[in-house]
Amino acid sequence: MITTKWFDGNADLTDCHLVRRIVFMGEQQISEELEMDGTDSDSEHLVLYENGRPVATGRLIMVAEKMHIGRMAVLKEHRGKGLGALTMKYCIEKAVEQGHKKLYVHAQTYAREFYEKLGFVGYGEEFDDAGIPHIAMEWIK
Repeated sequence: MITTKWFDGNADLTDCHLVRRIVFMGEQQISEELEMDGTDSDSEHLVLYENGRPVATGRLIMVAEKMHIGRMAVLKEHRGKGLGALTMKYCIEKAVEQGHKKLYVHAQTYAREFYEKLGFVGYGEEFDDAGIPHIAMEWIK
């Protein structure tokens, strides 16, 4: 059974950090300094739970007056079940409820097709973030 919970940046973020540490720092070898970048307190965080255990996360954060969805992560053993798309759906819904008509992601290029299926369109040149190729993408309501 999948349940969800939103956390503001001042809440206990242990569950979202657990997922991010496993995926980004463990699997992708991103440094703690880059992953825990000091902006979590300015963000809203979503955690998906399966049977009470955190399995996926994402966050909403304003960057240069643009609403970004970021820090999207699903634990490896839970991939392929639609949890990434579900996480994005909830993040998009929350941002739209807040009045945002455009949303942005900096997608790892290998995941570009995933975001395109959700209505995001890439723009600009590929760029490096934490040693991983990324593409900027935009979603318009």
